[in-house]
Amino acid sequence: MPLVRVPTLTDGVVTLRAHRETDVDAIVEQSRDPLSRRWTKVPDPYGRDDARRFVRDVMPGGWAAEQEWGFAVEATDADVPRYAGTISLRSEGEGRAEIAFGSHPWARGRGVMERALQLLLAWGFSPARDGGLELDTVIWWAESGNWASRRLAWKVGFSCDGTVRRWLRNREGRVDAWVGSLHRDDPRSPRTPWLDVPRIEGDKVRLRMHRPDDLDRMHEGATDPVTTYWLGRIPDRYTREMAADFLVHRSDGMAAGTDLHWMLADPETDLLLGTVSLMHIAEGMAEIGYWSHPEARGRGVMTEAVGMASRHALIAAEDGGLGLHRVYATVAADNVASRHVLERNGFALTGTERRSVIVRDGMHDGAAYELL
Repeated sequence: MPLVRVPTLTDGVVTLRAHRETDVDAIVEQSRDPLSRRWTKVPDPYGRDDARRFVRDVMPGGWAAEQEWGFAVEATDADVPRYAGTISLRSEGEGRAEIAFGSHPWARGRGVMERALQLLLAWGFSPARDGGLELDTVIWWAESGNWASRRLAWKVGFSCDGTVRRWLRNREGRVDAWVGSLHRDDPRSPRTPWLDVPRIEGDKVRLRMHRPDDLDRMHEGATDPVTTYWLGRIPDRYTREMAADFLVHRSDGMAAGTDLHWMLADPETDLLLGTVSLMHIAEGMAEIGYWSHPEARGRGVMTEAVGMASRHALIAAEDGGLGLHRVYATVAADNVASRHVLERNGFALTGTERRSVIVRDGMHDGAAYELL
């Protein structure tokens, strides 16, 4: 392999450099890690010969062909410099490149990879006269569900422009992919808020993040006749697969800063009792929506949950809330139970919206409420 000079880039904390033979053991560790195997296409099984080939041939070959500019990431662990991962820009031609990155387990959660990507992007966008690639646009791809990759891309300024169906390939075949981009003139910082789910404890209910083990109770609640009647958009044959897909994609709106979803849980058993959501967050306003598992009805659970979610929406941002000025809802005018939940929390009736709510047997008039 011809000798290629790889620049060294550093911000004083993290360093990007050429791969070395001394990285081999750490590369094997990273490539055998379950998260690396889940989200990348590294050979499985992965051995020292694979790592040597990566260091000696794959990375230098990318530089020699000007097709992939890959760096080893180095950071200190207990004041000792240590291999922390690999990042690269892959040429797409005409001033375009794809970004790729993977971290060693020890470096995750320390901000190492964010610093590394900032260094890589600054170099990639910089003019050729300064030693950079003079790129115009960098694209980011990730398998749908790879939230760690999405959050890291979000931190350094990438958009998330949607899902491309069956675009990427993993070991099982074609899978859906998220895609985003970053232009040379874009700020390298988040474009939108990322709304994390705060855990809120009440007397009758706990508001928390969703979990995979919520699936059974989620399916039970969503197929209950009362729920399916008032939530007319739920498919007639709501399957467990649909419920699982709902849980997987529940975080999309939170990542975009437009929705905040809680699971309602029993304070003692932590079993799911329903959901409450703040949706379409924009311009200081949000719509509130909710449904309850049959076991939660008649106990004041939903009244307390909607109250806690509404308070979180209206509490000032500096005090830990969303800092909104208005929460609104429209429910079927004949859905007495849902209306009582809103009215007990101080929502004011603002009017009737004719034929605005879809229920199982058609369109019903809607009762519009707001809380300021």
